[in-house]
Amino acid sequence: MNTAEEKFQQAHKNPLLQRLAQLALLLAGAALIGLVVVQGWQVFARYVLNDSPAWSEPVSLLLLCTTMSLAAAAGVHSQSHFSFQLLAEAMPTRLRRVVVAIRHLLVAALGTSLAVWSWQLLVDGWAIDQAGIALPQSAAYAPLMIGGALMSVFALAHLHAVWRTDARSA
Repeated sequence: MNTAEEKFQQAHKNPLLQRLAQLALLLAGAALIGLVVVQGWQVFARYVLNDSPAWSEPVSLLLLCTTMSLAAAAGVHSQSHFSFQLLAEAMPTRLRRVVVAIRHLLVAALGTSLAVWSWQLLVDGWAIDQAGIALPQSAAYAPLMIGGALMSVFALAHLHAVWRTDARSA
């Protein structure tokens, strides 16, 4: 990213969205630490104590989904997610803005789809208890729903910044 592009990115950072992304990253990190602890206990209990806890698998799945979805949302906010920036950088400014806008729209659509479908799965399985733990079977879909919604919000904020800059330069 060149200096003008870095200035563009810094000028359009919303403090509220920055705090939300930091919170998502903090929760993702805490979930990752929790995942390591739970899996460590699982291995110790299974191979040393010969008494594998029934709760470790569903808790691990919930922590893994939390880590993955919230870290992905923070990646959308910081624009450190997977993208093909070399092609866009080689384009003229107007065309580059169109490509960047399309990229943000696609990420927002993906996040919205993830949030909506995860919500449907969460509601569908809420009344079914998981074996080994007092959590609904669909509990792992809650962080996916939240992460998808955050991805959409962050992508739409970036899209708004692209449009606002495009309107100023016109």
